[in-house]
Amino acid sequence: MVRTNFAAELKGLNDRLLALGGQVESNIVAAVQALTGRDLVMAGKIIAGDQQVNQERIEIMTAALSMIATQQPMAGDLRLIASIIEIAGELERINDYAKGIARNSLIIGEQTIPISLDEMILMAGKTATMLSRALDAARRADLSAARLVPTADDEIDDLFNKIYREIVACIAQDPGTFSLLNNVEWALHNLERAADRVTNICEWVVYTVTGEYIEMDSELEAPPPQT
Repeated sequence: MVRTNFAAELKGLNDRLLALGGQVESNIVAAVQALTGRDLVMAGKIIAGDQQVNQERIEIMTAALSMIATQQPMAGDLRLIASIIEIAGELERINDYAKGIARNSLIIGEQTIPISLDEMILMAGKTATMLSRALDAARRADLSAARLVPTADDEIDDLFNKIYREIVACIAQDPGTFSLLNNVEWALHNLERAADRVTNICEWVVYTVTGEYIEMDSELEAPPPQT
């Protein structure tokens, strides 16, 4: 009975993590939609909702630590609980990037952005898909899937570089756009970092399955633009 209760608690904890991940995934897409669609109300809601995400992360971490202290989990379960704590932290940070995009949206306000942001919308969709795949790999403890997800980050880096070059070219042509496009670039940078954090989630899935923490080929900084 004790072990049955533990399994139920562990499943409940994992379900809470996946629900948090789904919320963060939606926020990434919504933040970019708010920026590109000049939806200041939506941007404000994303910023206000960040506190709830932070609180859920704390509650997941607290529940996980309580299970470690009271249930004395075996090695495999202990790795899973440790990974849940770490992944929850990564999700909070990804949501911070969504909040950052929303803040830049409010700073820009209703100003007309002089470049197309269609590819930024594409970036957001690819980032959300990466996150969804990473969380599914975590749910299924799928080692192969976790190792495959980060390869999609190259496409996001390519889009980042393309939009960055457009920003630089526009500023060079019209220096008066610097302040406006600097805020667009910060939003773009936040989105790229969010994708990098997804790679970290995959690293913790690999750790859960293998017991080894191995860094995958991604960085927490946007790559230098390719000229």
